[in-house]
Amino acid sequence: MASTYLTRTNGTSTEQKIFTFSAWVKRSAISTSGDKALMAEYTDGNNRMKLQFKDDDFFEVYQVDGGNVRTQVKTNRKFRDCSAWYHIVVACDNTQGTNTNRVKIYVNGEQETSFSIATYPYSSTIPNLNANSKTITIGNDDIGGSYFDGSMSHIHFIDGTAYDASAFGETDATTGEWVGKTSPSVTYGTNGFFILKDGNGITDQSGEGNDFTLGGGTLTDLKDNPDNTFATLNPLQRNSTAAYNNTLSIGNTRQTTMSIAGVYTPSPSTLGMTSGKIYAEMKVNTMPANCFVGIDGDASYTVRQGINFGSSPYGYAYAQWGGKYHDDVSVAGAGATFGAGDIIGIAVDLDNNKIYFSKNGTWQNSGDPTSGATGTGAFYTIEAASSTTEGAYFFESSNNDADGNAIFDWNFGNGYFGTTAVSSAGTNASDNGIFEYDVPTGYTALSTKGLNL
Repeated sequence: MASTYLTRTNGTSTEQKIFTFSAWVKRSAISTSGDKALMAEYTDGNNRMKLQFKDDDFFEVYQVDGGNVRTQVKTNRKFRDCSAWYHIVVACDNTQGTNTNRVKIYVNGEQETSFSIATYPYSSTIPNLNANSKTITIGNDDIGGSYFDGSMSHIHFIDGTAYDASAFGETDATTGEWVGKTSPSVTYGTNGFFILKDGNGITDQSGEGNDFTLGGGTLTDLKDNPDNTFATLNPLQRNSTAAYNNTLSIGNTRQTTMSIAGVYTPSPSTLGMTSGKIYAEMKVNTMPANCFVGIDGDASYTVRQGINFGSSPYGYAYAQWGGKYHDDVSVAGAGATFGAGDIIGIAVDLDNNKIYFSKNGTWQNSGDPTSGATGTGAFYTIEAASSTTEGAYFFESSNNDADGNAIFDWNFGNGYFGTTAVSSAGTNASDNGIFEYDVPTGYTALSTKGLNL
């Protein structure tokens, strides 16, 4: 999350002028004030170095020595996809005779060659990140202003060797996708380390013994990883009027709505559903009134002032008063009322075009998500995903209330509501995702793996 960072102090480097950084990262926030540091060293305002996403969504290698900019290599490419993991590799070798060979940036296996700023270091420049006795941070710049907002995995740092991206990843022969190597064959050097290899472990796995400590915030062990990307809420789907937009946090799994009467702005999931059987859970953290949870196949309804996603012909909502709301028609008595502390389960059967809702593990309307075409107790028979405006359905939640903000915590399979783990994980035959309640047989989480089961 955006207040979490790690820290350690370097020893004596194998070769101060040469290093490689490699990490898989998934962004949660884009185009926000302040830079977002992946790795940094901050001595003072005149002496510092950062590998960072800029507040305009470009990636940059930046170093200041003695108040002078010694290195600034900034991509022309923007990084705005909050549904994907990026593999970022920075190789620095200031001993190279040609200055353009001293800093190289790779993204998903490809070397970046187009830069808006390209100030390369002198051969005498010592990169602060690998300098002797320097304190380095992961996920922050050590002064509290550049927290990385997102998730990170498989972080390698190499002291003394400049590797290209192929040392840490490769192209999958079947899918053509760039994938990581879980145990790359590299020489780490004295200050080298390998952390976040399995879950949220910050004990160094390189063999060099360079463990990190938690400098602040909370480390969360997520199922979301570069090999299986789970859905989150989408920060790019926004109203043109900034005041009407939700605030997304905790890796875009918490949605805090605005408090404006007559204004609904749901935040849809990053991944859409076109077929199969998908399950998700949403816990009501805070709820004033007029709250809705469900799916929508028309993303334009998420950005229209004063229109709830249940007004859409492709929006299907379970309302907090126990009713259902679809195509601007409200029907009372379809299920129980719900409020703060309740967990709503949503089972979407796109093989039979049905949707079911549960409250705290009890399927409403005596629903049976495994009943197939019969659709026993289904809240709705829905349009085929291919018939919707988007050609897919997305999970959504919203509220309309001038008296307070609603807070919704989504669990798409990571096993958390906000920063709190599920209390007693239910069964899940698909072995894809962790949920509070039993996942109906035949259903799975909304993730890249789940969409391909």
